[in-house]
Amino acid sequence: MLELKSVSKSFGSKAAVKDVSLAIPVGSMVGIIGRSGAGKSTLLRLINRLCDPTEGKILWRGQAISELKGAKLNQWRARCGMVFQQFNLSPRLDVLTNVLIGSLARQRGLGPLFKVFPIEERARAILELHSIDMEEVALQRCSTLSGGQQQRVAIARTLMQSPEIILADEPIASLDPANSQNVMETLAGINRDRGITVLVNLHALDIAYGRQFVENITENPSQMEVKDTLEAVA
Repeated sequence: MLELKSVSKSFGSKAAVKDVSLAIPVGSMVGIIGRSGAGKSTLLRLINRLCDPTEGKILWRGQAISELKGAKLNQWRARCGMVFQQFNLSPRLDVLTNVLIGSLARQRGLGPLFKVFPIEERARAILELHSIDMEEVALQRCSTLSGGQQQRVAIARTLMQSPEIILADEPIASLDPANSQNVMETLAGINRDRGITVLVNLHALDIAYGRQFVENITENPSQMEVKDTLEAVA
């Protein structure tokens, strides 16, 4: 269970997230719907601990991740994969190397600094690309790919972390309808086939896609103090 208990985050005098309480079962795929500036991205960053809550607690499987420090915090971040709107790929590197970068948290020594990865990691990266139908472009530069392809590469990179949960921050906001569909199908397949919990931020206009894939939708994360904020989607 992912639990947020009365979580708030303020930047100076501005409340980005206000008194959020949620309980999300492990293995769910949940969509967070809201306008720009509603606090969706901040909410995911709080879960990943890219920023810390001003108030409240965040728990994963009963562990208070909002209190983790040092090595334990790094371990949590490795188990909590992030997918960003802007992909965050290295455009001059080939697809395979970009995916392999996701394994850095598990690597030791100087090899990864020089883009030298163990054969077993390279084999796994190819399998991850195969799982999203992208193995044919493994040796192409990322700069040659479409936006949708780049986002799927970013998802494969995240899978190299062996995450327990994936936080996707508006992953289809800059994509056309066809690529949006492909990316959402990829995330839904990962959730369905691997049992990985997925939280995905979407704009209100993207609900058409979200309703096909996510189990639950919650709106306006900056105003989640109301009861029953998770609403089942038939």
